[in-house]
Amino acid sequence: MSTSAPRRLLILLPYLWLGLFFLVPFLIVIKIALSDSVTASPPYAPTFSLDEGLAGLRAAFAALDFENFLWLAEDGIYLKAYLNSVKVAAIATLLCLMIGYPVAYAMAKAPQEWRKTLLLLVILPFWTSFLIRIYAWIGILKNEGFLNLTLMKLGLIDQPLAIMHTEIAVYVGIVYSYLPFMILPLYASLERIDGRLLEAAEDLGCGAFAAFRQITLPLSLPGVVAGCFLVFIPAIGEFVIPDLLGGSGTLMIGKTLWLEFFSNRDWGVAAAVAIVLLTILIVPIVLFQRHQQKHQEELG
Repeated sequence: MSTSAPRRLLILLPYLWLGLFFLVPFLIVIKIALSDSVTASPPYAPTFSLDEGLAGLRAAFAALDFENFLWLAEDGIYLKAYLNSVKVAAIATLLCLMIGYPVAYAMAKAPQEWRKTLLLLVILPFWTSFLIRIYAWIGILKNEGFLNLTLMKLGLIDQPLAIMHTEIAVYVGIVYSYLPFMILPLYASLERIDGRLLEAAEDLGCGAFAAFRQITLPLSLPGVVAGCFLVFIPAIGEFVIPDLLGGSGTLMIGKTLWLEFFSNRDWGVAAAVAIVLLTILIVPIVLFQRHQQKHQEELG
């Protein structure tokens, strides 16, 4: 065996993984999205089948329609759900960045012997079930919960604050759940910054804020971008948090997708919703990667 064979196998394994667990399920979802809804199990009728051979495929492509995708464009509730999901995910990502950056900066500047402990505290919530942690927030935010009882005992409020079943509760749940995904890449970027650069800037008369703005912030941008993607992508399709903390009045695409699959049993429309959501997420990522590649080529 040549020395290049193990290297090729190592490169091939990620592609096989993506093909098996991403491409194949995605093709199945496309097949369902192009199917017709029927009262059966499963509740859709495929427009084409490989059993019919090339003739069946040609007939299927000739009669192909995109009625499920057209339905999304005609019914305004789906557009509203997409826009509201993007808004909630964007605001939650910004809040995570505003909270996570100072935390990651403090961790990176902490003494070396404290950094592992601080890192452990950040990832400690992952040791508990995600669902249990969200249910805990119900006990904290409800009218008779820990937060309202504490504020009333301190005399800060006269009656309970209506936090549950509002967008505020959704933001609290998303920020709490995904904040570690923002802190970890930020910490990794900030820790790698050479401290001698800041010392040189101070020797040249640069103030602390100016040194942060001109050196620390630009060098930490890869961590900022990575953290924003890690928070925004799962937040936009979040279902559990809006359902438990936001209630029936919170309209997000993850909840709409679940209703189409399990309540309405309209798998064709649900699959179309999932494909459009995936497109919304993939397009900015691809554009960003191309911009980064072009930037690297210009620097090289």
